[in-house]
Order: sequence, then C-alpha cells, then structure tokens
Amino acid sequence: MRLRILCCSIAVCALAVVAGYAQTKSAPPIPHLEKRGGVTQLIVDGKPFLMLAGELRNSSSSSLEYMKPIWPKLARMHLNTVLAVVSWESIEAQEGKFDFALVDGLLRGARANSLRLVLLWFGSWKNGISRYTPPWVKANQERFPLVQMKGGKTLEILSTLSAANRDADARAFAALMRHIRQEDSAQRTVIMVQLENEVGVLGDSRDRSPAANEAFAGPAPAELLEYLRKHRDTLLPEFRRVWEAAGSRTSGTWEEVFGKSLAADEIFMAWNYARYINRVAEAGKAEYRLPMFVNAWIVQPEDKGPGDYPSGGPVDHVHDVWRAGAPLIDILAPDIYLPNFPELVARYSRAANPAFIPESRAGAAGAANAFYAFGQHGAMGYSPFGIEEREDPEKGPIPKAYAVLAQLAPQILEHQSKGSIAAVWLNKEQPAQKLQLGNYTLNIELRRTRRAPGLLPEVGSGIFIAAGPDEYIAAGTDVQITFSPNTPGPPIAGLATVEEGTYVNGRWVAGRVLNGDEVQLRYDLAAAAAENQSGSGLRFGADGPAIQRVRLYRYR
Repeated sequence: MRLRILCCSIAVCALAVVAGYAQTKSAPPIPHLEKRGGVTQLIVDGKPFLMLAGELRNSSSSSLEYMKPIWPKLARMHLNTVLAVVSWESIEAQEGKFDFALVDGLLRGARANSLRLVLLWFGSWKNGISRYTPPWVKANQERFPLVQMKGGKTLEILSTLSAANRDADARAFAALMRHIRQEDSAQRTVIMVQLENEVGVLGDSRDRSPAANEAFAGPAPAELLEYLRKHRDTLLPEFRRVWEAAGSRTSGTWEEVFGKSLAADEIFMAWNYARYINRVAEAGKAEYRLPMFVNAWIVQPEDKGPGDYPSGGPVDHVHDVWRAGAPLIDILAPDIYLPNFPELVARYSRAANPAFIPESRAGAAGAANAFYAFGQHGAMGYSPFGIEEREDPEKGPIPKAYAVLAQLAPQILEHQSKGSIAAVWLNKEQPAQKLQLGNYTLNIELRRTRRAPGLLPEVGSGIFIAAGPDEYIAAGTDVQITFSPNTPGPPIAGLATVEEGTYVNGRWVAGRVLNGDEVQLRYDLAAAAAENQSGSGLRFGADGPAIQRVRLYRYR
C-alpha cells in the first residue's frame, strides 16, 4: 500500500513538473529591449512593439473605482499602452506589510481593455520631492534623513547619501516586482517600469547634509574616473568640456576633478542619484527583469543653474555620469513640454540612448511630436501626460494620430530597423524641410491653399517610408510633398500612381486613386520644369493624418 501511494505521489509530482514546464514554455517571453539595425526596440510577445501610450494623472490610478470609466475611454482613443503610478505609500503603508490590491486592480482593468501597462514607481521621489513615501518613512527623519540646503534648512527630499533610504526603497520595489512576476508572467501586461520620477535636488545645487558634505570633500569614485578614462573620446561634449576645463584629472576630490563650480555640484548629485537608483533597479530586476527607465525634468529656458531644475537628475548633459553610475537603467528618457521638440528629442537620443518620451503634450502638437519621434528618431513610444482628460476619444488629434500609427506600426517597426524611414515636424518658424530618403529627396512644406497661399497652419507633420526603389508610404497632417531624384537618370520625378487607403491587419486596402486637383500643387508648369519639378505631389489636409502610397517614375 505504501509503495502504491509512493508511486502515485511520484507520478503526480512528475505530471506537475511537466505541466509547469509546459506552462513556462508556452508563456510569452519577458518584454525586453533589443538592438535592431540602428535603433533599440521594445520586444513584447517576441515581436517589436510600438507604444502608442498615454500617461494618467498622478492620482488617477490610486482609485480603482475612479478608473472604471477611464479604461474603455483609453481603448477608444487607440492607445495600446497606459502609464500608471504605483506609489510606495500605496503598497507598504505599514513597514514590511505589503498590499497589492491596487496593483491587481490595475492589471485587471488593463487586461479587460486589451491595454499594456508601464508602471511608474513613485518611491523615494516624485518631481524631486519625497511625497509618495509611506508615513512611517516621512515621520522618522533620524532613520530616513532628508536633504539639507545652504543655511541648514531641510528640504522634503530624501537624501541619496543614506543607505537606510535606499535599502527601504529597494525592498519595497523588489516586493512589487516579485508580485508582478507572480501575477503577470502569463499575460505580460506590464511591459516596462519607470523608477522614481524626475529626480534631483530643487532649491540648491546639491545636498549639504553632513553625510553629503563629507562625501563631496572626499575623493571622486574610482568607478566614475575609470569610465572617464575609458570613454574619453566619446563623452558628450558639454560634459567633456567641464572635465577638461578642470585639467582632465583622473584622481582627486569632486572639485579637483570637476572644478569649483555648480557643474561639480550637479555631477556629484547625478552620481549619487544614479548609484541609489541602480541599487533599487538591481533589487527589482533580481525578481523580474523588465526594462527600466528614469525620466528627466529637462532644463527650462528660464533656469539659471542646477537647483532651478532638479540637480542631479538624468538631464542630457550628465548622461555620461548616469551611464557610469546606473548601468541597470535601460533608458534615460526626457519629459518634453517645450515647443522645440525636434531639438530636444535629438539631444536625448545621442550616444545610442534609446528614444522614448514618457511625458509630453497632447493636441495637434502632440500628434506631430509622435509622428516625428517614431519616424525620425526610431522611438519606441510616445506618451502625452494627463491623457484621460486631454482628448475627445473620437475626434481628438492624439486618437486620430494613434489610429493611423496603429495601422502603420508593422511598417514603422520594420523600417526603423532598416533605416528607411524619416519624418518632419514643421511650424511657421521652419515651414519647409528636405529629407534624403531612398532614391529621392523629399521636399516637404506646410500645406498651402491656392486661395490663400500665405496662410500657413500652425504645425504640420509627416512620416515617410521608402517601401521600394520608386515607392513610398506617407502619412501626415497639414503638409505637402514633392520628390526630386537623387540618383543618376532623368531629373524629374512624376507620380505614376497615388492611392489613399488603410492598412487592415498589415495588408494595404486601397481607397481612392488620387489624381487631378488632389495632387496638382502648382500650375506654373514652365517654372516648375525649370526647377526639375512636375508641379504635382502629395497633399495632406488638416482633418487628421491620412495614409497615401505613391509610385514614382522619372522623365526629362
């Protein structure tokens, strides 16, 4: 009898192992980043994934009841990803006792509406300030010390120089990631995690607590100095200038290596924030290795120096410090609300930093930003902030743009990796631009009307894919495009066929064949011919982005 029971037990265990193995094999792979061609893409369920995202307001996700009507609205807006806050105080109100009811509710809400989640861990800091920490952290400043500024005043900012601060945050974050692994390994609803939010010291250029002063007076860390030696030739120029101006030293105190300046203060804080957050990331990735990023409160035009913006945060001019101090952080992402979006996304895409914009504008400008980021910088995602309040779900610029980008996503992802995609972002200050793409130069300008050619739209955008030697896929709003050959042969490009249409499950479904008034941009044909132009081209109106496919031919 005992032998029979033992044999049955062994058989049950064996079946359990086989079942567990089968479940593991059938589960989709963990979301991860992968270098493909010249870009880094987010891989979800084994395939490249384009995040058409939106970030909720900070307090929205703190109430599951509040979120009930919002989830279906987000799905109607053609989002595929939602950025939602999970705060330290919401999961560990009492030290060591974790409650993940809110997290589980967010998972259910997202899954019920076929949405993915990027969780924003508001742990030690949000916008530089420590307001999302649990009450037991806030009330014990001896155990969890705060930043001090000049004159000895204390700021409501947890100090990076405290191991107790760091380790408590890391334990809570590890518990969160463990729970996500346990509850989400099969569905992979959560595809990425943001660590903290817009970190840095506000009100002073650095922490001046006793522990910080002691560290600042001591030697700059060997790991950072070794990074400088190893990457001397590839350091970002503004950071390299600070180091070289102080003599390019590879030993000494912070001020000896980086000079007696606000820049040295900011570099000191960047190192300490990076090391702190890298330890939190290490604890989380030990439980569940999802891609992780930090976001930057970028320098504003009125800022005079670090402390006006959060000193030590991952702004672009200290990216080298963050790379040296936080190798487990996958992306240093900018929050861009300023109007010079093309310039800023370019600055934050330097030195192979993957492009992802976790916070930005909605509206027509936001739609243009999304097209530009995906087409020109190989971005993996774009996310307007406060998305649940910003747009009409059917008629808003972001939902209309996302509807088109969702159709184009397979082509965008494929051509991002091939380098055969480009985009423009135009306004009245820059109403025209030329792009070299494939065998042609694309001459793009803000859309003009024959009745009022001087009346230009506020913003226009377009995304362009070289689908073949003489074929392009184009989508845009308020722009018009002509083509000029850039390879030997006849000098004028004509339109062989132009189709408007849609992509359905990745397959092109043609609508109207455009000709005549729909493609004729000018009637001064002699002048056009003198410029090696046909007078015809593609035109995209103001009523939201549309998709056109064009085949070209050449003549003399």
